[in-house]
Amino acid sequence: MMKYLKFLIIMVAFCMASCENELDIEPQQSISGGSATETAENVEALLLGAYDAARGNASTPIDGSYDGDMANIAVLFGNTDQVDWNGTFSGLRDIFSKQMINTNGDALAVWGDAYFMFGATNTVLANLDKFEDQDLRDQIEGEAKFLRGIGYFDLARLFGQQYNAGGGNTQLGVPIVLDPPSIDGRAIPRNTVEEVYAQVIQDLTDAYNNLPVDNGNRADRYAAQAVLARVYLQQGNFAAARDAADDVLQNSGHTLMPDFNSVFDTDDNTAETIFSWIITTQEGGNAQVLHFATQDLGGRGGDISINQAYLDKFDSDLDERKNYTYEGNGFVLSSKFVRQFANTEHIRIAEMHLIRAECNFRLGTSVGLAPLDEINALRGRSSAPALGALTLDLILNERELELGFEGFVLHDYKRTQRDIGGLPYNDNRLVFPIPQSARDRNDLLDQNPGY
Repeated sequence: MMKYLKFLIIMVAFCMASCENELDIEPQQSISGGSATETAENVEALLLGAYDAARGNASTPIDGSYDGDMANIAVLFGNTDQVDWNGTFSGLRDIFSKQMINTNGDALAVWGDAYFMFGATNTVLANLDKFEDQDLRDQIEGEAKFLRGIGYFDLARLFGQQYNAGGGNTQLGVPIVLDPPSIDGRAIPRNTVEEVYAQVIQDLTDAYNNLPVDNGNRADRYAAQAVLARVYLQQGNFAAARDAADDVLQNSGHTLMPDFNSVFDTDDNTAETIFSWIITTQEGGNAQVLHFATQDLGGRGGDISINQAYLDKFDSDLDERKNYTYEGNGFVLSSKFVRQFANTEHIRIAEMHLIRAECNFRLGTSVGLAPLDEINALRGRSSAPALGALTLDLILNERELELGFEGFVLHDYKRTQRDIGGLPYNDNRLVFPIPQSARDRNDLLDQNPGY
């Protein structure tokens, strides 16, 4: 695994990232690990730094993958014929063309950002004894495990082959590290996909049990449950996915916005937002806007554009989602990403409706709502005509219509074993390489086939 930065440097980075007003820190060149974790306030500040590191900030030594980069990667890597890459970034170009090499900079960034975040969350979890207030201690534990859970889930999906619902998931995932960073480098092998998923589920279950119902802009109980629904769906555990999504839909208080445009034409969270990464004019940047939008809207001019093949998936010109585009630089671009400082939405309630509907359909149940009624309610929000009957293909297509360009296509095609860009879902070219620089530091890291 990539060698951790020295503990001293990590503590400084997180303090500088977002917590300068909340930490009474020593001079930044001489802060010690002990002072960074000696009080509850300092430990909570490290947690806030973990959020910041995950999202990315110019004042940290890492970019952060949850500013929209993770979603963009899934859009490009999972592309069949729905989008084009028009940009000049070689790493993203190679992801789009499925021609990655073991020094791909974006693969390295995802890997390094995740383990940097794990360093912070593991340090927080090792210092929970600093909290005298049990409720606060539970909350901090839940948030740290939420962050660690989503990080390992995304690494498993990118660096390992798809989880097999039938069992036998001995394919290699990523190394599981649950200890704080050490000054000395460490070398450990990759865990199996089964082991990584088990850790993800344990972390997110613990998060659900410890987090409050309402936690402001930070992760709450139903954010953890929503990610669990996503994890179970990826595993093919449809009963667990259905029940987790139903819990969120019944109890979280989040509801669909009245029209599709109001979900995206705002910088702030809406009633539909279960969890987002906060972007402000002072902190962070929205990578979806960067690569989808024209320059006058804060983007690069349309690095990612929409092809007619995606628009042909719609069955009605009345569907607001089909018309949620604009012309820019000669391209058809998505109107989802036109606000430069909009939050990057990681989970919204529409996904939970789609998960519950799909799982109910597969299982022949109607927990919460009959599948046809649920899909038609979602379509009605966008003025799409109601369907008279459902098939699994229609439900999967509805996911692409509703969640298009938000980072789902790669993982949906893999879990349903559909070809991606002419490649079988389990082709070695649809798995990220283990970064060569990580392997240079750790000879226990086996490389994925083909790299």
